[in-house]
Amino acid sequence: MTTRTRSRKAPSPSRKAAAPSRKAPARKAAAKPVAEESVLLRWLKDRHITEVECLVPDITGNARGKIIPADKFSHDYGTRLPEGIFATTVTGEFPDDYYELTSPSDSDMILRPDPDTVRMVPWATDPTAQVIHDCYTKHGEPHELAPRNVLRRVLDAYAELGLRPVVAPELEFFLVQKNTDPDFPLLPPAGRSGRPETARQSYSIDAVNEFDPILDLMYDYCDAMKLDVDTLIHESGAAQLEVNFTHANAMDLADQVFLFKRTMRESAMRHGVYATFLAKPMETEPGSAMHIHQSLVRVSDGHNVFSGDNGGEEFSPLFGHYLAGLQKYVPAAMAFFAPNVNSYRRLVFGEVSPSNVHWGFDNRTCGLRVPMDTPENMRVESRFAGSDANPYLAIAATLAAGLLGIREQGSPTAPISGSAKELGYDLPRSLGEALDGLERCPELREMLGERFCRAYVSVKRKEYETFFRVISSWEREFLLLNV
Repeated sequence: MTTRTRSRKAPSPSRKAAAPSRKAPARKAAAKPVAEESVLLRWLKDRHITEVECLVPDITGNARGKIIPADKFSHDYGTRLPEGIFATTVTGEFPDDYYELTSPSDSDMILRPDPDTVRMVPWATDPTAQVIHDCYTKHGEPHELAPRNVLRRVLDAYAELGLRPVVAPELEFFLVQKNTDPDFPLLPPAGRSGRPETARQSYSIDAVNEFDPILDLMYDYCDAMKLDVDTLIHESGAAQLEVNFTHANAMDLADQVFLFKRTMRESAMRHGVYATFLAKPMETEPGSAMHIHQSLVRVSDGHNVFSGDNGGEEFSPLFGHYLAGLQKYVPAAMAFFAPNVNSYRRLVFGEVSPSNVHWGFDNRTCGLRVPMDTPENMRVESRFAGSDANPYLAIAATLAAGLLGIREQGSPTAPISGSAKELGYDLPRSLGEALDGLERCPELREMLGERFCRAYVSVKRKEYETFFRVISSWEREFLLLNV
């Protein structure tokens, strides 16, 4: 398999010295962490930052927040946002039970910056920083509706067992021509040759090089932001690419995917094209996924608890329990892996998308693939999430399913060596079915938070209803005069 890689610049010493080590999340936000504040503010002053983008990942995984002058950020270390940003649809509407999901007063949340996430905004004209913020209630408790807090809730449950999840996402996306009229289908852009792709170019180096100016800019931005983008390949679709991230702890990787999407869109836009993470953007092209490699290590010694013992076992009993949890709870979690109406076009009609919860060794037809690797790198690749998934929620959902399997000590099915696609389609076929499945699964809702799941279902049902109000061109063409 041929891939295109680029050597990364060594991290600057100033970044290493300036960014404090990640500490256990404080349960209260009322007491200002003076040491962290001074380090963060010094980081801003050392780089002559003029503005700070205060970012909060919303339900869809996009950035909300405020842009604050750096001197104001220095004097007002915290900021506020209405909690309603987590109960808003992608179209900007509110679900009917909005005031039941939020506080009756529609209160503000208290935002606290995570100093570990501060980075430059490399495309800004003036020196600008961006920092991801965590959301708290006015009483200082982590806000239950914030996706970052949902992931932290799951990670805290693993920490109680002395375990730390390690993940490595693989993110696919398309480059497309600018599309200013949504009634027109998307088209591949022209590369350096002046011609758009018309044939499948899987793993082609020359096809990737067609977009060198865009990708070089993307790598430059990622280097400046210390995003651990590793390998880049050309996928099977026209102008479809995939980037792999270096494995690390789950919160760091969710942050990086969140920031990378923003970065990739900006890199493409500066060259007159769009980068889209829509799961199935074109009728005749394959969909885009976000495969999530995952393993667990013991905090005490860093041992991968998925690996088998020296007696010849391929994997540990705990790994079997984890696999069983994924097989049992993935269908109920599909609303997080496939969060939009378009997501199910990839799953139901996709050529290489998973159809069921079977697993196998190095078997890409399975939704759960166990790559062949050394014992210390024993892991499972979940292939269910689309590239349109919120990375915090997709990672939280897959880790929650695995933890439920560990708690229940379930047993996985036998691995599949042939094509799992021949064993039928057992996943939800629409967003509506997926939301029904989530509502019927109290175990998963409890793991992720009852209030959050209720709000998520309400927001997504509102989006689903809004979609069905739209009359498509297909209906006008084939039904207008024939029914």
